[in-house]
Amino acid sequence: MRAIYFAWVRERIGKAEEELDLPADVLTVADLMAWLSRKDEGYAHAFDTSSTIRAALDHVHAKPNAPLAGVREIAFFPPMTGG
Repeated sequence: MRAIYFAWVRERIGKAEEELDLPADVLTVADLMAWLSRKDEGYAHAFDTSSTIRAALDHVHAKPNAPLAGVREIAFFPPMTGG
């Protein structure tokens, strides 16, 4: 699965994107954020407020309980504001 990071999520992790080989027990968006947060301090910092981070699965907004089966790309980004 390709993971793409935007804005301060990208800045905290230190990369814009990467290929992930997910463990079998990572089944949802929330599982993935928890798994990533254990990788290192940068990921932990990026996902320490995971309730504020938004995700999109194959370009469609997704809730934390959304399943990852069959997904090719996930994007993580902070909430957006508009004006």
